[in-house]
Amino acid sequence: MSDILRTPEECFTQIKDYEYKLNYFSDLRGYEGIRVHYLDEGVENNPGEVFLCLHGQPTWSYIYRKMIAVFLKSGHRVIAPDLIGFGRSDKPVDDALYTFDFHREMLISFIQKLEIENLIIVCQDWGGLLGLTLPMEFPAKVSKLVVMNTMLATGDRELSTGFKAWRNWAASNPDMDVAKLMKRSCPELTDNEAAAYGAPFPNIRYKAGVRRFPQLVPEFMDSPGAEISRAARDFFSKDWKGQTFMAVGMQDPVLGAPVMDHLHTIIPNTSPLYRLDSAGHFVQEWGHEVALKALEYFCLPEDED
Repeated sequence: MSDILRTPEECFTQIKDYEYKLNYFSDLRGYEGIRVHYLDEGVENNPGEVFLCLHGQPTWSYIYRKMIAVFLKSGHRVIAPDLIGFGRSDKPVDDALYTFDFHREMLISFIQKLEIENLIIVCQDWGGLLGLTLPMEFPAKVSKLVVMNTMLATGDRELSTGFKAWRNWAASNPDMDVAKLMKRSCPELTDNEAAAYGAPFPNIRYKAGVRRFPQLVPEFMDSPGAEISRAARDFFSKDWKGQTFMAVGMQDPVLGAPVMDHLHTIIPNTSPLYRLDSAGHFVQEWGHEVALKALEYFCLPEDED
């Protein structure tokens, strides 16, 4: 195993409105010795649905803070891991370690370790590229999906011009300023919120996972991850019996309406696409509204008050 970094805890001390118990695994099957952080809040041993929130790039579980607040206030259990290389999880420094399978297998081990049932997968960006391949692994566990600005990268559809531009930019900026990037993408963010997004990455050595993700999107039929993504597409068309709520930030030039319209044709029993005209790629910043709409669509309790 390559050198592994752990973001100093003092990097997170100025973050507001995200004060939850810290939970860690250091013994996930296949990832022994790498500490993985996750949030687990709400009713313990909840017999109802459990929201599993999967973040993308260059974010971490903090991006779900607005949705988490709604789900918890409504009496639900919420679990939100930080992918390896992100958030409070450990950060191997070797770029080559980060692959499609590396992240996907970690999520599989994570779900198995928690032994959780009745999952609602909530996903956006890479949370969806990975997360949408999980229902076929756990068909008895996953009952619902909340899907935002993401795709199945099956290798048989050309990647958008917007994505290719982003991939090129990321390759040319290996020390990307995450706080500045998020502020530019979401001008509504306060300075504290933007800084919270950048907190896990105090310098370039902590950013291997961040800079790798754009290069990992399967582009061709034989790209790593493409075959498993096509298998997931087949699963949805033939075997998926659950419900799906979809929302799209209309201002996203990379994974916006055209991509989500296509994904909508792949996954059956899906809500009409909920379109947020002012939202961009990071739809979770409109998470209060999206979470309430998802609960309404699923006919789940919305607010105990």
